[in-house]
Amino acid sequence: MGPNEIPSPLPKTMRALVHESKEKPMAVQQIPTPEAIPGTVVVKVLAAQVDANLPRILNGEQGFPIPQPFTPGARSIGRVAAIGQDTTALKIGQLVMIEPMFCARDEPGNKALFGAYSGVNEATQAWFDKNWRHAAYAEYTRTPLENTWALNEKVLCHRFGYTFAELSHLTVDLVAFGGLRGIHVEAGETVIVGPASGVYSGAGVDTALALGANVVAVGRNETVLKRIQSVFGADRVQIVPLTNDLDTDKTALLEHGRADCFIDMGPPIPIQSSYNTACASVLRDGGRISIMGGMGQPFPVSPMEMLLRNLTIKGQFMYEPCDVRAMIRLVEAGRLKLGKAAGHTTRGNFKLDEVETAFDYARRNKSHGDIIVLEPWRL
Repeated sequence: MGPNEIPSPLPKTMRALVHESKEKPMAVQQIPTPEAIPGTVVVKVLAAQVDANLPRILNGEQGFPIPQPFTPGARSIGRVAAIGQDTTALKIGQLVMIEPMFCARDEPGNKALFGAYSGVNEATQAWFDKNWRHAAYAEYTRTPLENTWALNEKVLCHRFGYTFAELSHLTVDLVAFGGLRGIHVEAGETVIVGPASGVYSGAGVDTALALGANVVAVGRNETVLKRIQSVFGADRVQIVPLTNDLDTDKTALLEHGRADCFIDMGPPIPIQSSYNTACASVLRDGGRISIMGGMGQPFPVSPMEMLLRNLTIKGQFMYEPCDVRAMIRLVEAGRLKLGKAAGHTTRGNFKLDEVETAFDYARRNKSHGDIIVLEPWRL
């Protein structure tokens, strides 16, 4: 059955990748097809992002709590296949984006990541385990209405020509977009994105440009930085290859003038680098910093420096629902680019039983714009 076909009724069982323990690899199993209960829809999964870090989550290295058995798959594009009785807008067949920032309805501070992370406290983990343990590495998945976003297929697929795999990158863009919106980036401002060469960090360049800002992209991989600049143009994107020498990097950054904002997208592991200190030091008075990564680094500024320079520093875990709406408007208006126009390349489209090959591709292709997806509808 093709990606545009929705069977009626849905089959009683479906194929899904199931993770049963840290000691066993995931395997395709037949499990019950979910039903649409109030507050949810069932989605036929067309393209689910493959994350290079997922194997580390599954084997426990990342330290994320997850239930077992468990079906991963945090970010995906699909079609609505069944609706709950309280659904008012979504229709069967509607193209949708599923984003993973799940919040408990009675306490929005209880947060989990669908298909990746069951939360930090017992209440959130129990809620996740009972309701959301099977995500998008399956033919069908059940999702809350709040996390299932309608996409204009006529515009995105027919006019712009985006594929389902290319559309799945929206779920990556969302992360950086939330950080930028959290510090109120405005058109005409200059934003330092650091580092900027990875899949998620590079999305900071894409989304800052969509908001009308100019970008200074920093990172250790000069080849990727130059490729990003060639896509968007040197009038919008300046690049600074990092040397790991604080004074040298500050001098190179200042050649492009003082910036208004800095979004820190560094890795969550200790690294020997002073990039965040260099980037924070070249902000103008009143500058804003969004902390979305860099947890392996010392804090970039001292309290006294924050005071004297009127700096605002904001931690940002993912994004807010209003950010999702705003980003969808930008992509449907053609302001946020995807696919070739953004320098994105789909490196592989895989079936469920090819997941280990997909993980291998993801490990070898994790630069700005690299896309690897599973397509569960393919047999």
